[in-house]
Amino acid sequence: MKYNTKKVKSANKNEVIAKVGICLLILWLIAFHTISYANLEDNEIVDLKSITNETVETAKQVDNKPNLNARIGLIFDRNSKTILYEKNGKKQVPMASTTKIMTSIVVLENANLKEVVTIDKKAAGTGGSRLELKTNDKITVHDLLYGLMLRSGNDAAVALANHVGGSVEGFSKMMNQKAQEMGLTNSHFVTPHGLDQEEHYTTAYELACMADYALQIPKFKEIVGTKNYNITINGQSRTISNTNELLGNLNGVYGIKTGFTNGAGRCLVTGCKRGNLDIITVVLGADTKKIRTADSIKLIEYAYKNYEVVNVEKIVKEQFEKWKQLNEKRIYINKAKTNEVPLQLKKLEFSQMAVEKTKEDNITIEINSLYYLEAPVEENAVIGSVKVQIAGKTIAVLDITLQEKIDKKEILDYFIDFLSLVP
Repeated sequence: MKYNTKKVKSANKNEVIAKVGICLLILWLIAFHTISYANLEDNEIVDLKSITNETVETAKQVDNKPNLNARIGLIFDRNSKTILYEKNGKKQVPMASTTKIMTSIVVLENANLKEVVTIDKKAAGTGGSRLELKTNDKITVHDLLYGLMLRSGNDAAVALANHVGGSVEGFSKMMNQKAQEMGLTNSHFVTPHGLDQEEHYTTAYELACMADYALQIPKFKEIVGTKNYNITINGQSRTISNTNELLGNLNGVYGIKTGFTNGAGRCLVTGCKRGNLDIITVVLGADTKKIRTADSIKLIEYAYKNYEVVNVEKIVKEQFEKWKQLNEKRIYINKAKTNEVPLQLKKLEFSQMAVEKTKEDNITIEINSLYYLEAPVEENAVIGSVKVQIAGKTIAVLDITLQEKIDKKEILDYFIDFLSLVP
């Protein structure tokens, strides 16, 4: 029996091509699914009203600390810059689109909002959540920021990075420099949008610090507090909506940013103020949008149920003045030209602080001082300290210093003193 070897080889070749084609198709589908799934903010529909009502009522009835389903959660007091509650709050983790808080800071501090940006191919081709920018579109920095923070546009992030930093890499260096200036030692940035990268991370605490810093910039606070906004692309107006589900739906919420990637999970940074208590909550690593929302509400309601704002600065000043009246004259500086010892207290870094309602009567002030010194003593010399404690926990230690230099007596001073004693 004879075989047609040409036909056999052709059949084998076609079979190999077909298998390679199938493999390529599978790889393409996997890549497409991964890219399209990253940083999509609103692909999960939740009954927000039901979640809000149920979670708020539950939180009001529970005195214990919040039981979070997300892997990371934190409450940050904006008055005192302290943590009120945390669950893994200082663990380094990816942060998805909450990255754009730092992106906005760098842009707002380095760009002219009126400048017009022409979108390049790299920005237009960025995946994930998008503002739907196209190559050669023209849009202002101002409107790109709204697209960045409301719609969470990754294409807007790359466009801003290229415009301000020259490239994504250049802009990332600016982000890291800013983080160093802010004292954020556990944050590192590789992208302006937050799509998963191994060396792109932060902590819930440092993310809250970024949010607190950003919210002190009026334009940033205005942007993240906007529910809907009309941007202009190529002279054409278009309405975009904020992805933050709590904005306008929970008492006191005024921003600030959602996020989602496969690596980071569902993320939400929220600013909320009721009365004098101004807080930032951070939820990272939630498995669903429902969990992210519910956990954020739990943190917010826990804070307002259990904490009150206390004017710690006023308490410290009052106690220090009482101590001065009793002790200022007791401080003796040997061989000093003057018997006056003018004291001053170092200023607290904050005036008000959120304190647990059960501990607001447990604020104690401990004052220690030297009572004997040798002249001369330099201006601002530290001669004592004031320790401020709440329920036994030290929240501040303030130096007691001299307001002015105390000179040493000279021979002429002793002679004058002697004459004053002569009848």
